[in-house]
Amino acid sequence: MINILGIHYGGHDTSAALMIDGKLVAACEEERYTKNKHTREFPINSINDCLHKANLDIKDITEISLTYDPTILENSYISNKRRSLPNKTTYRSILKEKLNYTGKVSFNSHHLCHVASAYYPSGFEKSLIISNDGIGEIDCSLISSGDKGNLKTLHAGNRWPHSIGLFYTAITAYLGWRPHYDEGIIMGLAPYGNDEEIIPGTNRTYKEIFEEIIYETDDFEYEVNPYWFIFHRKRDLWVTPQFNKIFGPHKKWEDELTQHHKNIACAVQRRLETIILNQLQRAKDKFNHEYLCISGGCGLNCSLNGMIERSGIFKKIFIQPASGDSGTSIGACYLVYKKYKKDLKPEKFHNFYLGSSFTNEQIESQLIKTNISNRLKYIKSNNVFYDTAKHISNKKIIGWFQGGAEMGPRALGNRSILVLPVKGMKDYLNEKVKFREEFRPFAPAVLSEYTSEYFDISQESPHMLMACQVKKEAKDKIPAVVHVDNSARVQTVKESNNPRFRKLLEYVNELTQIPVLLNTSFNVKGQPIVNDPYDAIKCFLDTNIDVLVMGDYIIEKQ
Repeated sequence: MINILGIHYGGHDTSAALMIDGKLVAACEEERYTKNKHTREFPINSINDCLHKANLDIKDITEISLTYDPTILENSYISNKRRSLPNKTTYRSILKEKLNYTGKVSFNSHHLCHVASAYYPSGFEKSLIISNDGIGEIDCSLISSGDKGNLKTLHAGNRWPHSIGLFYTAITAYLGWRPHYDEGIIMGLAPYGNDEEIIPGTNRTYKEIFEEIIYETDDFEYEVNPYWFIFHRKRDLWVTPQFNKIFGPHKKWEDELTQHHKNIACAVQRRLETIILNQLQRAKDKFNHEYLCISGGCGLNCSLNGMIERSGIFKKIFIQPASGDSGTSIGACYLVYKKYKKDLKPEKFHNFYLGSSFTNEQIESQLIKTNISNRLKYIKSNNVFYDTAKHISNKKIIGWFQGGAEMGPRALGNRSILVLPVKGMKDYLNEKVKFREEFRPFAPAVLSEYTSEYFDISQESPHMLMACQVKKEAKDKIPAVVHVDNSARVQTVKESNNPRFRKLLEYVNELTQIPVLLNTSFNVKGQPIVNDPYDAIKCFLDTNIDVLVMGDYIIEKQ
């Protein structure tokens, strides 16, 4: 038996994954345990949970696979900028200290881990694979091909500081949100802006300036203009005085959000889309791949992914649901297992419900502990799907806690807040439940066979990572999940992906004739998605969620 433990440590979003004889059996994100979103802490809780799920001890691990290769940084021109990344000796010492592990250790290129995490579960025998994020060791992107299980680098470039991910992050920081945390807010804000407008006090458009800020230098390379950005020298400033002269001072979080700020958000989003689409079209022309796999932090940009899907450049697209750095622990497992099984080939695996899970008995035990003050009333349902659907049909907001936690930032029906997507629900959820900006959109989960009736998308989207247009005739039926640009980041639900969530949707459709639910992550702004029954109960009590459903238990407030 070959047991591979993948560990992401050395950057943000630390995580662990466990593979047994080529099968992923567990994948956990440390932030879910520490409650420190995007944590950089050693993922000891994730590791322990992975081992626990498989009933293994650290001594049973054949090899630990890490998601950075420190030797890439040796003698590099940016080594002094990456002092936080341990060297090989330090990594081994940490593994000895934290885990009492002294066995085999592999060090893998960060972007290669991203690439592997997308290719091997895709099911595509032959495909193009692209990874774009802030920075790995030195490189900020990687374009590879996969063919019958073998990976080949086609282009490794865009070395720091020429990072399209950090370009996007810099604008996030400039607009008053948290860098490396709130990039999704910028994506949601972008449709409210117009990059064709003239920047106040100039005779140039936002689009024109942003084309100067980041520009293409050849088929796959782009450069960030240091005239505008300073994050490679002073990370806390992000942009230069020249940028401030043209666009104004940094917006503080509490400052009024103006049309000017919305236009900037639009400009950064459109520039991202243009550069990546150009890359992919050229890669298609040069390498002639019909399928595409996407990973890296930019792979979480649903609007970008939707543009790629609508472009028709590729027949099918697979996007790793944990495209951010947490997913690299999965890729690290695949890369090392490939050493043991030379003929390893991609196999379709789209069910990334690999985190913490709890039995009905464990849920009941936590309910008993929490209910000392009689704040809750609960029953164990004989048909939890029908009973929950009845609450939903009465427009109740549901905290839905089932099975293993999803890997990645999107709630996919196991750690979700659910409600009918009717008029008024978007504003109510943002203000009273999620406590976040009013312009932020929510996603629809739809029974797969109804996808084409409601949404304009040509393939399945099980991981809520592609924005598509809502059909004109369906818009008024599901207004709470339609964004200002008529888009929605749809999740298609099949029984093979999530049978319990599927069954709930079926009952909802039977009772309401609406095969769509508004599905958002079970958390509040700034907090990780809930991980265990205690987290779920606390979030339930602290918000205006009406009903909590955990396993077969239906819980209401007294």
